Amino acid sequence: NTIRELGEEIVEAKYGNLFQMYEKIVDENPYKTPMMIYPAVHYTMGGLWVDYNLMTTIPGCYSAGEANFSDHGANRLGASALMQGLADGYFVLPYTIGDYLADDIRTGPIPTDSAEFDEAEKAVNDKLNRLLAIKGENTVDYYHKKLGKIMWDKCGMSRNEKGLKEAIKEIAELREDFWKNVRVPGEANAKNQELEKAGRVADFLEIGELFAMDALDRKESCGGHFREEYQTPEGEALRDDENYRYVSAWEFKGDPKNAKLHKEELIFDNVELKTRSYK
Repeated sequence: NTIRELGEEIVEAKYGNLFQMYEKIVDENPYKTPMMIYPAVHYTMGGLWVDYNLMTTIPGCYSAGEANFSDHGANRLGASALMQGLADGYFVLPYTIGDYLADDIRTGPIPTDSAEFDEAEKAVNDKLNRLLAIKGENTVDYYHKKLGKIMWDKCGMSRNEKGLKEAIKEIAELREDFWKNVRVPGEANAKNQELEKAGRVADFLEIGELFAMDALDRKESCGGHFREEYQTPEGEALRDDENYRYVSAWEFKGDPKNAKLHKEELIFDNVELKTRSYK
């Protein structure tokens, strides 16, 4: 459309070098054949809530860079997330963490002989030993790739009800098989990257299902969440501000399907809530 409206000469003057690189790579003339453009996933949008000093809701626990929800944290653009990490690490944390710890600088070793420490240590050891004891037939990477394909195909940037319901079912089945058939070599009391990876993939299998549940629950298109059933005749995102003006915070209950939804209402004091238009 742009070439038809502006003419090939104007487009070539602005983007000629890009078009040349594209033609060299794919061996197709982009002036005659539409470019093959495919979006890619970069980040999980959102992040942990932090206060002005970058402390989370857990006293003494700070979240910096792309992990928090601030200026560009956990957003889509790598360069922006880099800026967030630099700003937090250089300008904020050196002053806020030091200030927080100032009164505890002479605090001695924290005792670990309490029931809470014993309980936490036992939970970690039990999970590690459980992973090592399965001795199944499939590698950790096998499950990681299987999960990735489900998420890419059915819970990617464009989702629909049918695909999300299928994803929830398939991830639950994959997680069940993981805990029966994964094989983790090595031992717990030595450097074991496969064991570390297995723990992460076990978490991914839970959060992946929750992602799909959350996407299915939100019956609108907004930001990085595009439900195919909710779009304008022009193909733009169709928001539902009346029913979905909140942040979804899910409380884990031991199994993703039992997670409890908490709605944190969005309040707009200084910015008018309206649909963004590029026209």
